Amino acid sequence: MPKDAQGNAASVRNRDQLGAQGIGELRLKALQIAEAGLAACDGGAATRKRVRLTPDGVMIDGVLHRLDADQRLLVLGGGKATLPVAQALEEVLGDRIDGGAIVLKRGQEAELEGLEVMTSDHPFPSPDSLAAAGKIAGLAAEACEGDLVITCFTGGRSALLTLPPETVTFDEKRRLHELLIASGMPITAINTVRKHVSGIKGGRLAELIAPARIVNLTISDVAGDPQDVLADLTTQDTSTPEQALSILRRFDLIDEVPGSIISHLGSPAALSPDLGGIEISTAMLVNGESACRAMADAAGAIGLRPLLVGTAVEGEAVETGKTIASLARAEPAGTALIGCGGESTVSLGRSEPGLGGPNQEAAIAASAELEGRQAAAVFLDTDGSDGSTRFAGAICDGRTAERARELGLDLESALASHAASEPLRALEDLIDTGPTGTNVNDLFVAVTGPI
Repeated sequence: MPKDAQGNAASVRNRDQLGAQGIGELRLKALQIAEAGLAACDGGAATRKRVRLTPDGVMIDGVLHRLDADQRLLVLGGGKATLPVAQALEEVLGDRIDGGAIVLKRGQEAELEGLEVMTSDHPFPSPDSLAAAGKIAGLAAEACEGDLVITCFTGGRSALLTLPPETVTFDEKRRLHELLIASGMPITAINTVRKHVSGIKGGRLAELIAPARIVNLTISDVAGDPQDVLADLTTQDTSTPEQALSILRRFDLIDEVPGSIISHLGSPAALSPDLGGIEISTAMLVNGESACRAMADAAGAIGLRPLLVGTAVEGEAVETGKTIASLARAEPAGTALIGCGGESTVSLGRSEPGLGGPNQEAAIAASAELEGRQAAAVFLDTDGSDGSTRFAGAICDGRTAERARELGLDLESALASHAASEPLRALEDLIDTGPTGTNVNDLFVAVTGPI
């Protein structure tokens, strides 16, 4: 199971408190199912199953990657779910690893035997993100023909490793991140822009690694598992700078983005490299489907009928919450609606948001649709941090809206100001898992009663 920052199995730490109010029994069932999904997101466990050392090299997903005694094995990675994968690689491959480095989100500090560990910041890059990206790029450039480089870049890598192109400053690159995140655009669109304003994304890190061989170990946090998004540093990019510019126009950002970035996107330097001559393979360790299968099994084990809503649910968080709640209202008692998707979006525009996150907004929106119903719903970010908060998400049920009114809380106003955490804290409906060490798709569960 995913581990928290202290190495303990990640779980809902305040489960008893969350089940002590509202429709408690339905809440506890929804939380139990969500925890099963979280357990299935363990990238470390998946690595131990899929990777092994042999006398001839490294076997990954049944494919042998041969290594002679003079050929090096390097590990490079970064992201919110990278640490358990790197730890598992060290456990399985031991001193056959000749070097490498990983970049973690600040607060996720750890020591590894053969890999350098750096920390930087998320969701917005910091100077440490720039230094970390430079270090990873330098190590990549040292790889030689015949070497094998195993990568484990996971969700959050765009902020944790930030290397702007030569004509763009770090501050301008950071401003781009801020504008993209506030726009409410889908993550695939955000990544299309980011890939063409980078010194390592869009396959540029693979170009530095060449002529060494590359095996990507990936954990999906994007609906549909697009390879050139999940492993965008070391796989062939399928997008173009023209598409990046089109996205900026469509979301009315073309005049907000620093001019150096617009100029760069119009230059040959923005084109992604052709990786056709490099030996690259990719193994999917964990994705949303893995989590949904586990949640369906958990629902069936406690006597509920699992109903899969989808594994590629995307869109504005408020609409996602309303949709899941509306579907739950139409289902008979004893149903568990489950699903996952890419991280829901929150369109901030030019407003100054309060504290909150997309899963918290989805829960508040769902509470209005569920009012008076025997149902409970959980909305959970698997990395344990929804938006910029320390909470993984939130829970609601058919009594949440009524409880909010009794406490004098204005849930609609909280949604309008993107300040979901304050009323949810007062309701004691925020889900606390702590950092989980994983980062798969957002998960949701809605359980219908009567109890």
